[in-house]
Amino acid sequence: MITVLHTLIYAHDADATRAFFRDVLQLPHGDTGGGWLIFKTGPSEIGVHPDRWDSGDEGPGGRTTQAFDVSLACDDLDATMAELASRGATFAGEVQEQGWGRTVLLEVPGASTMLLYQPAYDPPALMP
Repeated sequence: MITVLHTLIYAHDADATRAFFRDVLQLPHGDTGGGWLIFKTGPSEIGVHPDRWDSGDEGPGGRTTQAFDVSLACDDLDATMAELASRGATFAGEVQEQGWGRTVLLEVPGASTMLLYQPAYDPPALMP
């Protein structure tokens, strides 16, 4: 039986990225040795999306070459952004209103950006 969804983030500055997850996001973690931190992320879920889509109510059509994506969900985007900013987090761009929730790009030092969002649906990961 599968017991954990293990997500990897490849970073050009792994120490800076680990420090961000440890100090800014304040995720609980364990050290597997030599500073290799593994972070507990709480409930998780997997959504499967098509890699191409037609235009319609969701905006223009398009496609992606991504095979996987990692996002962080929260229950109050404005409050979460304020709390993270007080710990040094920065954001790329403005909050966007999507049909499925409110989103912003969180800058992850040593890596890239990660989507932070407040879903407009009840996340299955939080269902009893």
